[in-house]
Amino acid sequence: MAIFPQTRTAEPLPVIARIPHRTGAQDGVRRLPSLRHIGPNWYASVMGTAIVASAGVALPVDVPGLRGACTVVWALSAVLLAVVLAARAGHWLHHRDQARAHLLDPAVAPFYGCLAMALLAVGGATLTVGADVMGVRAALAVDVVLFVAGTVVGLVAAVVVPYLMVVRHRPAPGTASPVWLLPLVAPMVSASQGALLVAHVPAGQGREALLLACYAMFGLSLLATLVVLPLVFARLVHHGPLPPALTPTLFLVLGPLGQSTTAVNQLADAAPGAVAGPYASAFGAFAVLYGVPVMGFALLWLALAAAMVLRATRDGMGFAMTWWAFTFPVGTCVTGAAGLARHTGLDALTWLAVALYAFLVVAWAVAGARTVRGVVSGALTAAPVPPGAATARTR
Repeated sequence: MAIFPQTRTAEPLPVIARIPHRTGAQDGVRRLPSLRHIGPNWYASVMGTAIVASAGVALPVDVPGLRGACTVVWALSAVLLAVVLAARAGHWLHHRDQARAHLLDPAVAPFYGCLAMALLAVGGATLTVGADVMGVRAALAVDVVLFVAGTVVGLVAAVVVPYLMVVRHRPAPGTASPVWLLPLVAPMVSASQGALLVAHVPAGQGREALLLACYAMFGLSLLATLVVLPLVFARLVHHGPLPPALTPTLFLVLGPLGQSTTAVNQLADAAPGAVAGPYASAFGAFAVLYGVPVMGFALLWLALAAAMVLRATRDGMGFAMTWWAFTFPVGTCVTGAAGLARHTGLDALTWLAVALYAFLVVAWAVAGARTVRGVVSGALTAAPVPPGAATARTR
């Protein structure tokens, strides 16, 4: 596995990007050493896999065999979710000291938002893709369980992680990171996935309450993102590019942008029958009036982030778990563009969704293959390199 040179920045690298290091003593530990360094960032692989399935079936084009392939990917995401949940449970059971250290680490704690999004992503894919295998009733039951669990975890993370940042983490000025967005975007994922459940709630107060609750979570996440995003950009302007290992996290900014566009479009589809006619029409108009400008900004940020990644590649950026940032955020832009294409009928948006999906599939395949390679070799489950250790390793 490629290892990154030590950067000059003083900020710690999160577990998702730290350099693997293994010693003979670590190899001899009996208490499940392979689980000790499995952090919450591993849920990103679940999110990135599930979005390939759900974004594929959301495309406004008919591609022969695509739905069958998406069904296979959905099944893989469900298996991955079970495996990572089991690994994280083992982590907390056998390595509680490390688990607590992760929670109190400002570079790692934000990744707890990934747990919520992994649950929600697999739940939504189960309803939209897995129903072909399980049947609608069973798929709906699974989605409801995962939606409730993911929403609760996401709302808790959206409060607890910022609280810890203020009272315990106290990050230094100029260290704002795109990973700070992770616990804040989780409620936005709940908003978009909750829209899929609105039609399954009996008409009346319950259906309207779910719809408006999703809009409330949309607003919660959007306003929180508007607070954090300027800090991230200010950090880039005043302190320069991120270290190569962290540069892919710039793609995380696409998450709230694409997911919010997806949410408003799916909520607009769910509004008729849930709220009065004038409000349903207004929600439909809002989906386009909001979604088009935000998608424009998402494309601007995509170009900026891609340029930064190319620069980091020239500086020796190798593989790290941060490469999963190329998947889920881009997938939300696919579903967002597909929703806008559905509501506007514009072919340009259709082809934008297709182009982004092609990028998503390639990124997912590369990140997945490199992750499997790292797990098999033990590099990704080894301890991070301690400060002052060797600055580089060979492949």
